[in-house]
Amino acid sequence: MEPGSRTLEDPLAEALRIVDVADRQGLLLRLMGGMAVRAHAPDWTHRTRRREVDIDFATRSKDRKAVFALLEREGYTPDKRHNALFGQHQGYFVDEPRRRPVDVLVDKLEMCHRIEFGDRLGKSTPTLPVAELLLSKLQIVKINKKDVLDALILLAEHPLGQDDGEVDSSKGLSAISVPRILSFTSNDWGWWRTVTGNLAVLEHYLDTDFTPEDVDIGGQRPVMFEPRAQLEALRAAINDAPKSTRWRLRSSIGERQQWYVEPEEVGHN
Repeated sequence: MEPGSRTLEDPLAEALRIVDVADRQGLLLRLMGGMAVRAHAPDWTHRTRRREVDIDFATRSKDRKAVFALLEREGYTPDKRHNALFGQHQGYFVDEPRRRPVDVLVDKLEMCHRIEFGDRLGKSTPTLPVAELLLSKLQIVKINKKDVLDALILLAEHPLGQDDGEVDSSKGLSAISVPRILSFTSNDWGWWRTVTGNLAVLEHYLDTDFTPEDVDIGGQRPVMFEPRAQLEALRAAINDAPKSTRWRLRSSIGERQQWYVEPEEVGHN
């Protein structure tokens, strides 16, 4: 620890510490973003080489005030102006000695598309369920290589399943809930368009720039699942699933009307 700081130097260890503190206080707080991906593949070479320090948390509105207070007690300085204006939906804090920013999303992620997770926080720990983590990458319309690799490692390290439960408790393997993904892609054409487009981007990456080192998870074992097979299975499930009337009506308009939101950057003091 830094002198006068109770936070840990390693951002993943620190993020897991905060989740544990929240759990012991009966608060639902879960990791999302890059640290959540790292939590699912802690020895993944590509991510451990990144010099990321940001921590992103998800909580529910019921626990928001208590979570914000917890972070202050644990050594994080709030951006009071931001939290006064936007704190109902997103809190912002900084571990000043380490220059480590912390975002806390409340109930939902709103970027190119919306993911409401308030009732999903209890399905998994210490992160959001893997389906939400994967969707948080696949909802990015202008997806970059970092997010492509995050999506690939999630697909390579988790089976596709019918729920979020552990399919092998000895290995702690949580499934990617296909029904959860279909709840977005079968009811909202915009979601379908972005997700299927990004699955094509992932496949193109596998065909062109991909190297085995991209999914090197350290140690002696290979990844659990072959990424291309996972992509093909997920795409088939998405395309074969029945679509809602709302989906079909929106599909008739197609790309003539923008189907996503352009995310806005919010500054901080």
